[in-house]
Amino acid sequence: MICVSLVKKNVSDVMEALKKVRLAEIRLETLTLTRDDVVTMFSADVRLVATCRANGQGEERRAEILRWAIEAGADYVDLEIETDSSFKAPLVQLAREKGCKVIVSYHNFEHTPDTEELHRIVETCFFHGADIAKVACHVETPSEAARIIGLGDHEKPVIPIGMGEMGRIARVAAPFVGSPFSYASMDGEDAAPGQIDAKILEKMYTYLKVM
Repeated sequence: MICVSLVKKNVSDVMEALKKVRLAEIRLETLTLTRDDVVTMFSADVRLVATCRANGQGEERRAEILRWAIEAGADYVDLEIETDSSFKAPLVQLAREKGCKVIVSYHNFEHTPDTEELHRIVETCFFHGADIAKVACHVETPSEAARIIGLGDHEKPVIPIGMGEMGRIARVAAPFVGSPFSYASMDGEDAAPGQIDAKILEKMYTYLKVM
């Protein structure tokens, strides 16, 4: 399954994009939002991931936006591994109450840690309440890509992501190793380095018959 990351500037653009997808990540930090805006988006008949990265808006405001999304019906909420437990724990609890799956995510924009460290990171994600662990690392060599792809061999769901040009193979391979979905871009609006356009990825998966 392909999860399209939506990096939009206004709610109307998000709603238009949602007409074209089955699963999407809404990057809430790129939008100026009211609670009604969040309810409108997360009431759409599409499976949705609520993500709100830190961008200077303050942790209290960020938590508020994510609460609105969970309450409005988000299917998944993405919480960064490095955020304080006082930020994560109430949102994890609310997600459990509302039937929203928790993705605890790790991002390393500089390098790919060794295998032992990667597995420690995955376990830490689950320790913090993840239903799904997401591990995204900058990849520079085939062996680093292989390390990321290898995270799929876990008893619990892991989304392995390679960032950068060399990391694209990990994005393509993700469904083959048990990842619930792979992230893709739309209309050239990448949410992370190395994202593949959703239309291209869908053609690849159709050809490989993994959809």
